[in-house]
Amino acid sequence: MEQLIHYVWKHKMFPLTGLKTTDGQEVEVIDPGLHNRNAGPDFFNAKVKINGTLWVGNVEIHDRASDWFLHRHDRDPNYNNVILHVAASIDVDVKTQRGEYPPQVRLKVPPDVREHYEELLTTDEYPACYRIIPNLSKLMVHSWMSALQTERLEQKTDAIVQRLHDCEGSWEAAYFVTLARNYGFGINGDAFETWAKHIPLQDIAHHRDDIQQIEAFFLGQAGLLETNAIPERYQENALKDAYFAQLKSEYQYLSHKFGLQQMDATQWRFLRLRPQNFPHIRIAQLALLYYNRQTGLSQLLDCETVKEVRKLLTTQVTPYWESHYVFGEESAKCEKRLSTASLNLLIINTVVPILFAYGTHKNAEKYCDRAFNLLDTLKAERNHIVRMWQEVGLTVDTAGDSQALIQLKKAYCDRKDCLRCRIGYEYLKGNSALKE
Repeated sequence: MEQLIHYVWKHKMFPLTGLKTTDGQEVEVIDPGLHNRNAGPDFFNAKVKINGTLWVGNVEIHDRASDWFLHRHDRDPNYNNVILHVAASIDVDVKTQRGEYPPQVRLKVPPDVREHYEELLTTDEYPACYRIIPNLSKLMVHSWMSALQTERLEQKTDAIVQRLHDCEGSWEAAYFVTLARNYGFGINGDAFETWAKHIPLQDIAHHRDDIQQIEAFFLGQAGLLETNAIPERYQENALKDAYFAQLKSEYQYLSHKFGLQQMDATQWRFLRLRPQNFPHIRIAQLALLYYNRQTGLSQLLDCETVKEVRKLLTTQVTPYWESHYVFGEESAKCEKRLSTASLNLLIINTVVPILFAYGTHKNAEKYCDRAFNLLDTLKAERNHIVRMWQEVGLTVDTAGDSQALIQLKKAYCDRKDCLRCRIGYEYLKGNSALKE
């Protein structure tokens, strides 16, 4: 419960009068201080009056006072300037490394706050705070959604910066890897990222004018030109397939020329996957996009509207794949274009984060602004997370809204991290909906 005591102190959710130290001195909390999540005292630069004297310094908080010694604060000079020790249970006097005895206050978590916190942690309803959502002010919801939206983009930026590092500082390569990852549309995301990192873009650039060589390069590096990567029931037909033979021959030549190392094809997942999402089809779409010079970061940076980005990312497949989903089995002929819904997901999960990350890294605010504008222009995603929030009363209009609520669920609700959530704060302090 120590986290809850931190929370109660931080937000002053305790009676502000009648607070006394263990030796009877009156305590007035002017400022609880700045919450420190790193090493050292829990709150910096707090201001408290003890018997009318103003003290400015640090505050340390524990569940039990004896935790002070358990955590060895009595040997750490960083705790010498603690002006007040706060604990739910005072079972011992505490002592600093300098030999001084900081005053102590027993802080009881108010019963209603404790009750509401336990409700958040144990309720079977999801989200646990559903009762107060209709009573939240529009200003509070808007403010929190904006913060969550930015938080999600910052989190995605961290992943892109890591890819940038893996790609030796090449933004073009980092963009290609990010785009490829999101061609996995969730299920094959990890496999597509692994695949993209196996594509040496500088080498394949020499063969950019030959779509068949690009497909051979792409499918070969995916391990999908190996016979054992083809389901047994299709292997006999695949081995008689002229296009499969051509691609395999091309890849053997390219592999020898560039010393290629393909990925393990067992990483690809097919179970419960719609044929439209088979890696063969998605890779063929990426191959044509690359062939048409539509995968470059410079082209993306020139796009200012959703319409322009959709046009840039629009692609289909080459004639062979119009009548195939895998090698060795023909299907009804279909262009297999990316749907508008798929293009929107690519904009949300690839284009927006790349623009935000690039703008942040290059200190170019216009790209960050463009990222937010794209989210505000696109309609909200339709998935179970969005539906859940709509059912409990939140309005979800734009992709910015849906991204914010996905962040809320994954970063807060799933982790039961209600103490960092602004809706959790409203619940703990006792919104009127809880008193009905």
